[in-house]
Amino acid sequence: MKITKVDVYPVSHKMGPGEGPTLGVGRMIKRDAIIIKITSDDGLVGWGEAHHAKAPAAVARLIEGTLANMVVGMSAFDVVGVWHRLYRGHLATHGMGAGTVIAMSGIDMALWDLRGKAAGLPLCQLLGGDFKDLPAYAGGLSLGFQPEMQLVEEASGLVEQGYRALKLRLGDTPANDLARVQAVRKGLGPEVEILTDVNAAYDLAQVAALIPGLDESRVGWLEEPFPPFDEYNYKRAATMGRTPLAAGENHYTRFDFARLLEQDTVTVLQPDLSKAGGITEVLRIAAMASVRRLSINPHTSMSGLNMAASLHLLSAIENPGFFEADVSRSNLFRTALTSEPYSLDANGKVQAPNGPGLGVEVDEGFLAAHPLIDGPCYV
Repeated sequence: MKITKVDVYPVSHKMGPGEGPTLGVGRMIKRDAIIIKITSDDGLVGWGEAHHAKAPAAVARLIEGTLANMVVGMSAFDVVGVWHRLYRGHLATHGMGAGTVIAMSGIDMALWDLRGKAAGLPLCQLLGGDFKDLPAYAGGLSLGFQPEMQLVEEASGLVEQGYRALKLRLGDTPANDLARVQAVRKGLGPEVEILTDVNAAYDLAQVAALIPGLDESRVGWLEEPFPPFDEYNYKRAATMGRTPLAAGENHYTRFDFARLLEQDTVTVLQPDLSKAGGITEVLRIAAMASVRRLSINPHTSMSGLNMAASLHLLSAIENPGFFEADVSRSNLFRTALTSEPYSLDANGKVQAPNGPGLGVEVDEGFLAAHPLIDGPCYV
């Protein structure tokens, strides 16, 4: 089974009034994604998602103009060989760094979907696992900088849906952040797991002001207090309290994660299958993490493709953590682009879709109807 064609679809949709939350990175005004379709010589099709990288046109052009030409004609079964060809031929020397890894991630995901369909197996079984009940937290672009009581009301609604864990967005001011965390803890009680995410918006002094209050509210993790390359501040922050530090959605390949493990400051690992190198590479990262008994808690990207892939991977590794469920008010890439990637049960658990490959269908008409909208996605 040979790769005969690689199609790339950079897509967008606007956020309506009040739909775009305000986070540490700004207020979202549109959603972008890059969808990849790989066709084999026997007519099978695999779908993948590459992260938009805040520059979807550039990543899509990289795939169309360079990377696709490197893999057409290769065996669609040889995911490791395809990964290595792209690594050696583009990423290792003179390539576009993170942009290349993101592009490789979408190609890799599409090939795994194609392999699963060829074998007639769901991806989790193809990877050596099986369907599992996985704990989910309410995440995605939600629970932003609302007034405290409004935030508690939104969080309470998610708990009523079945969620036993949720993630609050920080990065406003330490005082405002802590007031919101404390209000949610008081409103929801001790049994709900509260996680937090700064989106790399703070300096060391602000994090120092934040951590004692997070400890007091028994927060499960503090995610990305700094940019990924700010290793010195991660090391300092890890000594400031009991709240574990989380990171990984902006780390690329096993080589970045090897440094994270060596530094021993981040203990919650969050690779994104659409950014870190695809399913092939995150399997390697998970194996590395298992040596230290650290769990994998994937950051999920925009579409149902990444969400389904994350569930299949978690179902196939020995160290699965949380699945990040997207509870955004408006995400057509979850609700309209693909068939339903997951559903939540009464105990806050989810399972991977049970069809072959990723187990979700793609509406190609949606791709045609939502061309890329130029400009930033956050303001």
